[in-house]
Amino acid sequence: MSWIRKSTLSFLQLFAVKIIKCGRIPQHVAFIMDGNRRYARKNQVAGIQGHTEGFNKLAETLQWCLDLGIKEVTVYAFSIENFKRSQEEVDALIDLAREKFQRLLDESDKLMENGVRISIIGNVSLIPGDLRQLMAKAMLITKDNDKAFLNIAFAYTSRDEITETVKTIAEGVRDNAISTADIDEELFSKCLYTSRSPDPDLIIRTSGEIRFSDYLLWQISHSYVHFTNVLWPESSIWDLLIAVFHYQRSYAQLEKLKIHQKAIDQSCSLRAAAFTNKVENNRRKFLEQLAVSSS
Repeated sequence: MSWIRKSTLSFLQLFAVKIIKCGRIPQHVAFIMDGNRRYARKNQVAGIQGHTEGFNKLAETLQWCLDLGIKEVTVYAFSIENFKRSQEEVDALIDLAREKFQRLLDESDKLMENGVRISIIGNVSLIPGDLRQLMAKAMLITKDNDKAFLNIAFAYTSRDEITETVKTIAEGVRDNAISTADIDEELFSKCLYTSRSPDPDLIIRTSGEIRFSDYLLWQISHSYVHFTNVLWPESSIWDLLIAVFHYQRSYAQLEKLKIHQKAIDQSCSLRAAAFTNKVENNRRKFLEQLAVSSS
């Protein structure tokens, strides 16, 4: 199935979307797409079929987000913890990712037409070389797009992200690019995998689990969190609209917290700004190298 789909909403659903759009729409929504394996067991199909249906639901959800005017979406596609599953399941998930990223490249014209920028957040050193190459090509092709943003957390956990960020900053101090006086929350945020994205306004987890599973723990301190019992492949536009509605009801309180945080935040020093620019440039160069080499 295509990553970019045409809207299939009914008249009633389109009407509901218009009503919701009268209120505040979150500009960045993060999803924990949980329930694929339970969906497979429930429907007595192979486990990988549950993950395939989960991808199909992602493609559908991305279109719903476009319909709603949600500009940025981040999805938890593959946790580092998933490598601990059976080798058969891990291999099947990696093969599915290869298939879907190749499909993404094959239909890159649709991404360009819709102005979608693809970003992979995670520890790419853990990803097989050929899949890394496909991901890097997708990111490079779409790097200048700015109408919509899709961030895919793959080989990701917050603990790993924070650990790698600490290493990056420690190297900066070691190389005298920054001093310990330059280190603050702003600098730290700009060295995370998600440095190019604003923090999520809304985070949604499906399947009835009430936990974050080591996902975006630094970034969601002021996000509205919505847990729903529906399994991810069975989620509908109505589930998304309900989550956005609850976000709208809490928007005023959340905005007060964000304003307070901005009031106490300090801007990066010139040295820190130069350092974070260097980090971003190094990541871009690494991406370019990955795109031409699968080793």
